[in-house]
Amino acid sequence: MNLARKLITEHLVEGRMEIGEEIGLRVDQTLTQDATGTMAYLQFEAMGVPRVQTKLSVSYVDHNMLQADSKNADDHAYLQDVAAKYGVYFSRPGNGICHQVHLERFSVPGETLVGSDSHTPTCGGVGMLAFGAGGLEVACAMAGLPYYIRMPKIVGVELRGRLRRWASAKDVILEVLRRIGVSGGRGRILEYYGPGVATLEVPERATIANMGAEAGATTSIFPSDARTRAFLEAQRRGEVWKPLAADPGAEYDEHMLIDLDTLEPLIAKPHSPDAVVPLAELLGTPVDQVAVGSCTNSSYQDLMTVAHLLEGRVVHPRVSLLVSPGSRQVYEMIARSGALATLVAAGARILESACGPCPGIGGVPASGAVSLRSFNRNFPGRCGSMDAFVYLASPAVCAAAAVAGEIVDPRTLKEAKRFRAPQRFIIDDRLIVPPAPNPEAIEIRRGPNIKPIVTRGPLDATLRGEVLLKLGDNVSTDQILPAMAHILPLRSNLPAIAEYVFSTTDPTFVARAKAQGGGMVVAAKNYGQGSSREHAALAPMYLGIKAVLAISFARIHMANLVNFGIVPLIFADETDYLQVEQGDLLEIPGIREALASGSETVDVFNRTRGTTIRARLDLGARARRTLLAGGLLNSVRWADNSQGGSQVPTGQLVAVAPPRTET
Repeated sequence: MNLARKLITEHLVEGRMEIGEEIGLRVDQTLTQDATGTMAYLQFEAMGVPRVQTKLSVSYVDHNMLQADSKNADDHAYLQDVAAKYGVYFSRPGNGICHQVHLERFSVPGETLVGSDSHTPTCGGVGMLAFGAGGLEVACAMAGLPYYIRMPKIVGVELRGRLRRWASAKDVILEVLRRIGVSGGRGRILEYYGPGVATLEVPERATIANMGAEAGATTSIFPSDARTRAFLEAQRRGEVWKPLAADPGAEYDEHMLIDLDTLEPLIAKPHSPDAVVPLAELLGTPVDQVAVGSCTNSSYQDLMTVAHLLEGRVVHPRVSLLVSPGSRQVYEMIARSGALATLVAAGARILESACGPCPGIGGVPASGAVSLRSFNRNFPGRCGSMDAFVYLASPAVCAAAAVAGEIVDPRTLKEAKRFRAPQRFIIDDRLIVPPAPNPEAIEIRRGPNIKPIVTRGPLDATLRGEVLLKLGDNVSTDQILPAMAHILPLRSNLPAIAEYVFSTTDPTFVARAKAQGGGMVVAAKNYGQGSSREHAALAPMYLGIKAVLAISFARIHMANLVNFGIVPLIFADETDYLQVEQGDLLEIPGIREALASGSETVDVFNRTRGTTIRARLDLGARARRTLLAGGLLNSVRWADNSQGGSQVPTGQLVAVAPPRTET
């Protein structure tokens, strides 16, 4: 048996492990970050659950660090209070990016982790079965419900050889993306194995697992071996280590071979992580901004590599170099090693340990600028600018370009040096606040930006609406609802954040949606790729979007649509995408009956053109029940089943009929 199937077997509580069948997994750990977590905890509170039911839940603050007004500070106070009251650990602002900190301080080989961020699979670098999900699904996991996915195919990615001469873990995952694209991992777990795995440190494995999300993979996982043990022991957590690996001769549904010996530095061109070419093709391209960090490449080894290349040099006059240490631990370690002084002397601008420029929260490039980043995404508008040109590459390639002012091969600047993980990391967990010993005494602070939860009523028997927008392939959640410093602070204020739906794609969308009382959206392939932020489904729901008709959907976003009562429909014939245009009036009679009866298809009538197309309902029984109820929050609540005199009440989540607040 391969490793992924072993861990799924250990955590399986519902369903059969047959490809495409829905399965429910027991959740050991959860994580949230502030851009998605605020809504997740509001949803958790709405369920009425007295305390989290997981082994461990952690709330991180790493996105909305800018405090231009009181909104972010108010929400951070809410997050800290709700964590204290409900049994959640709270990582304070400044402690670091959730994925880096969780890898360092909380990851446990063999356990399951569900996080309200698409890059939660980072912890697959230590052998965790880690999934990115919408905030509502994380809230349900904290409440004790299983996490549901379709049983994926397991792709064995065999690594042979050893990385050479400035080739890096970044190049491994860029090679994967070059081969399978941004949707080639959909419905798949990428499991890395082979002799090459043993040559990679845990932070390198984490980089690869992190960016599996860009291929649409359900998750990515590495074995837990001697290097995993060394990493955890260096973090003084050696007691959680255990060996995990696929059985000898384990079978995989699909196979990919990567020879590390022959891997050369690669780079992803604008505007997609899979637009990958050899670095040599872009040599000489002028660069205006360089950014190193994010949850992908901000480890101690990454920043030591950057400092090594910058030592004795100064950043090119045309270039702005931004460096974001991934955690407080990393920050302190590069400071004590002298690498921080090297970075400062070279002219790097040192940012706090946070996501920062990755989702466009500060560090936005100049108009028309070329930005080279060691980040994971370069979708249009992701960086905060719609006309910037963002390239993705390894920290070494980024550092070399910062010095040269153009894309160059780092091998021409300095002899390659690979930094190994230290034998002992600096351990200081004082910015991680444990749950309160007296939760009943906690009064939760709720700033004026926190608004009540809004849900939709039960699904109508017939859906009617105008096609408000027709989109192409690979529409990201950043395009549906941008991040950016002025938008994410509205994450707990649904009426306010809904004003920005499709704002960078069509500024008239919100006004038209309001005027029409909602409607529908049509898209091509891989709709909803990228971030797991559920606001990209929640805000359209608030505006009255009833259905999205697409050729295909990204996994997390499709689940988010269902969770908020928006029906995801798939063209039965891809060519029918050409038969629908913006402004057409669509009608789907009998949609409620079709979902309830288990029908796999439904007719969509185009009243404007007098035509009919067929759409697939690629939904399991649980998803159908959720849509019929108008969304997941309508269908669950905590029921106290305690008997008289019981000192420890017990409860469970049960189905309920009435919605809480209708739009």
